Amino acid sequence: MEITKNSINFINQTEEFDFNLINKSKISKWVEKIIMQYNKEIGEINYVFLSDDDLLNYNKKYLNHNDLTDVITFNYCEKNIISGEILISAERVKENSKTYKNNKKNTPFIDELNRVMIHGVLHLLGFKDKTKEDKIIMRKKEEECLGILIN
Repeated sequence: MEITKNSINFINQTEEFDFNLINKSKISKWVEKIIMQYNKEIGEINYVFLSDDDLLNYNKKYLNHNDLTDVITFNYCEKNIISGEILISAERVKENSKTYKNNKKNTPFIDELNRVMIHGVLHLLGFKDKTKEDKIIMRKKEEECLGILIN
């Protein structure tokens, strides 16, 4: 697959997890809009959807973490150009959607997936989530961005 600059790509590498992303065009426009709101340009962003095991292997190899996660972001930004790879465990997102509650109901899978997808972009834009304060800011930014997708 040839990948060009100024692009948002969706790569599904899940085999044992039945997953198919719809509305790729809408998501791409949403991500572009968020990036432009921060006065940045779009370079190349690759969303790579993996299994839990595959993402765990990346977590061990590159971050020295031995735990499951829903998203890992590799930042390749240069100056004002936002580029990177956002690795997502679709399997973990599905499990988390059953755990996280929204108005006492499970969060729909697509809502949780959108949150994780924009979470990766926010990392590319410089937002962190290591401290309690950073996590509060990150969650607020996620909610703001999700509001833009809905409208």
